[in-house]
Amino acid sequence: MRDLFDDRILHREKSNIPLTIHILRETHEAPASLELRLARAGGLNRFGEANFRAVWGWSRLTWIGGTWCDTDAHGNPIRETTELREVPKYFPHDRWHIERWMTPESYGSPRQWYAQTIERADGISIPALGPYPHRGEYEHCFTLQGPHGEFIPLSPGACEFIVRAVEFARAQRPEQHRAALLRREELRDREWQAHADGVFSEAAPAFHGAPFVVSA
Repeated sequence: MRDLFDDRILHREKSNIPLTIHILRETHEAPASLELRLARAGGLNRFGEANFRAVWGWSRLTWIGGTWCDTDAHGNPIRETTELREVPKYFPHDRWHIERWMTPESYGSPRQWYAQTIERADGISIPALGPYPHRGEYEHCFTLQGPHGEFIPLSPGACEFIVRAVEFARAQRPEQHRAALLRREELRDREWQAHADGVFSEAAPAFHGAPFVVSA
């Protein structure tokens, strides 16, 4: 296993040629047994691939096109170039992420894709988001981490639960979504009111028994 972000000088000539810096990434792949369980839970797409998958942040790369400024070990610019590069897609990089497959049609037609993403830099036309996803693309669905951002190991049970929860939510009718939101807001209101009543009760001596009135 490699360090998360370990800059190592791999080559340096005795001349004044700039340093060549390679960034080593900690990469992982989900176990085959977990991928199988995700496929069973979420089904397969039209290409016979799983609708859901688990990816490690540092391992999941995506194409980004634009003008890049490379620097040496001290952060000094050494060159500027316009090109497509693969970069980590998700943050945090050192967490597992659950992805859901999206159809090619969800990105519009190839003509629309390039019309919306082509940028020009130094007279070069370059697709800012890379080539059109003819086989669809996997997009972020959930990050495995605790409530305070702490690391959570990859768990088949947790991944299956996430997949089934996403699929259940997608299957609900719009009216059910609205009803669920209303119930959640009502619950929050009741919880806040109960908390406020407790705070005001504790503060009552400060008002010498006088009623507490909120004025607009």
